[in-house]
Amino acid sequence: MGKEFFYAGRDLEAMSFAANYHRWILSAFAPYLGTRMVEVGAGTGLFSELLLTRPAESLALVEPSDAMYRVLRQRVEQLRPAAEVRTYNAIFVDVASRLKEEQRPDSIIYVNVLEHIADDALELRLIRQTLADRGRAFIFVPALPWLYGNFDREVSHFRRYTKPELEGKCRREGFKILKLDYFDLMGVLPWWVQYRLLRASTLNPRAVRIYDRYAVPVTRAIESVITPPLGKNLLLIVEKTDD
Repeated sequence: MGKEFFYAGRDLEAMSFAANYHRWILSAFAPYLGTRMVEVGAGTGLFSELLLTRPAESLALVEPSDAMYRVLRQRVEQLRPAAEVRTYNAIFVDVASRLKEEQRPDSIIYVNVLEHIADDALELRLIRQTLADRGRAFIFVPALPWLYGNFDREVSHFRRYTKPELEGKCRREGFKILKLDYFDLMGVLPWWVQYRLLRASTLNPRAVRIYDRYAVPVTRAIESVITPPLGKNLLLIVEKTDD
């Protein structure tokens, strides 16, 4: 687990330059988000900061890495948000019952987290149990198993998802699919070249910055009018069905 968090920290450091990318993800989530939110695997708070720009009653941030949790706490304290923000240095299973009782979350968010969890079906079941009635889960994961390479191994990804796999797991755990789309078509080829052909094992901050500045706005504009047939990631929004 220490190795996972070490590399995840380096990954997050590089992704700090991907502001446009994170805004794009949030824009897809936004029409479905509620006001009592939980972000699991909040890391150093890059996406959390964007969530706090929205009207919200509460936001719970769950992060198991001690090092990243310290940065997360500092970021939240500096922001002084209007919403009630609680932070937990824990894994979700250890705080889920407390969150359910105290917060009654209507939105639980996993951005680049579910692929790190060995038993993702069990995690989905726990999400459903924790959500309030008609609550929703927001999940962003790496896609296309044939893109799996050294980088995925180094950051302890158990899998890259196919669309049928992710949909099937969610339906079996009692979720209704509201949105399930491939995301970032333009990123597929450069990812394949960098991480499959050249077998790179780390993210390059300069490359992330360039891609975020120039490619993301173009890809976002295209995918706003055309649903991509493939994508480097999958974006999923599901709703808890009646028991």
